[in-house]
Amino acid sequence: MNVGIVGLGLIGGSLALDLRSQGHRILGVSRRPQTCQEAVTRQIVDEADVEMTLMANAEVVFICTPIAAIAWTVERLVPHLNPTAIITDVGSVKMPVVEAVTPLWPNFVPAHPMAGTAESGLDAAVPDLFVGRPYVITPTEDTPDTAVETVTELARSLGSQVYQCSPEDHDCAVAWISHLPVFVSASLISACLKEPEANRLKLAQQLASSGFRDTSRVGGGNPELGVMMAQYNRKEVLRSLYAYRDQLNQFIGAIEAEDWNTLTQALEQTQHHRPFFVGTPDSQKHSP
Repeated sequence: MNVGIVGLGLIGGSLALDLRSQGHRILGVSRRPQTCQEAVTRQIVDEADVEMTLMANAEVVFICTPIAAIAWTVERLVPHLNPTAIITDVGSVKMPVVEAVTPLWPNFVPAHPMAGTAESGLDAAVPDLFVGRPYVITPTEDTPDTAVETVTELARSLGSQVYQCSPEDHDCAVAWISHLPVFVSASLISACLKEPEANRLKLAQQLASSGFRDTSRVGGGNPELGVMMAQYNRKEVLRSLYAYRDQLNQFIGAIEAEDWNTLTQALEQTQHHRPFFVGTPDSQKHSP
């Protein structure tokens, strides 16, 4: 197939590497001429340009821009597409994208490959980034079945675990397991910085080990991504934060009351249920 990729960063570049290795012809568009040249030189894509006219022969186009730019990008892309072309995206929030893009192109398949690293840009692109990772397809009632099937098969060819759900269910689920952790983690870092004694704060820094490093990791990420999560998934992020605040208050209440039995039961429940989200220790050991 002729596969177009608009946005040659970590996700777009990694998609290009894997799909090109399968024999697809990859057409890339980037804002920067240097990125286009680098992508061709490194054989990540077959052709690249800053102009959308390159997408005239594309059968499927992946929009790999930040969420805020997806609709604007599709508006620029549409005049150059074959009427049968399929557009899909990789945005981490779906409802705002669906509402903005569906009226622009009937063959639009909203999707979200849940993979990435702390790095960004074309230099961060790697093969097999999506192997074993969730790839969520979120069609609406109006999304053509054939378009959904095409994107699903491409996602499966990447080695991803493909799931299908509504855009609304997707945004609720990712608020719990992706967006809420960012703000919880950021709050942990901010709370530690509230320690007024400089020597104690310094000691905490020196003693911080794997537990703090793991818990604080996502809170120390790209601020722009955190703001986009809150802005574009505001309702579900707030819902999850309210629930988390209520749970914290329950812990506070138990400790203030020295109710160790209640606290023990609560921590036993979280110990029991954690594998429900992240699997058993053995499955974690072998996960990508």
